[in-house]
Amino acid sequence: VIGHPKYQESKRIAIFLSMPDEVQTEEIIKDIFKQGKECFIPRYKPHSNHMDMLKLSSSEDISSLALTSWNILQPSDDDSTREEALAGGGLDLIFMPGLGFDKKGNRLGRGKGYYDTYLERCMKHPSGKPYTIALAFREQICESVPVTENDVPIDEILYEDC
Repeated sequence: VIGHPKYQESKRIAIFLSMPDEVQTEEIIKDIFKQGKECFIPRYKPHSNHMDMLKLSSSEDISSLALTSWNILQPSDDDSTREEALAGGGLDLIFMPGLGFDKKGNRLGRGKGYYDTYLERCMKHPSGKPYTIALAFREQICESVPVTENDVPIDEILYEDC
């Protein structure tokens, strides 16, 4: 990931905070700050498909985040001090989580459509749609995954030995 050309050229990067069954992102987050890039993480709104990408000030900032009922760390609902990526300069790159992926760029998420809805919002931003990279385990690569017309294909999938 760290040597990837899209990562190297990106200044504003959104990345998920890993759940135990996902590719761990902690070292990538540390590197984002080490390289002087800006780091944004998701804040999901429960009972909706709305998500914002809010700026982290440092990798240590993660320890100040609240744990949701889904066991995900994220900025609290009343945290209005953080920059939302689309209120500023948009994003260059989004690292995407998922349950399954196919080699055509289709992604099976957790069913709420948070990332697809967010990418639709990105497409309306002056900076346009960011490049999207899914982080996956080899076991998550499938022949095909079910998609609907609302699903936004990802640009690239990174997994071991890909």
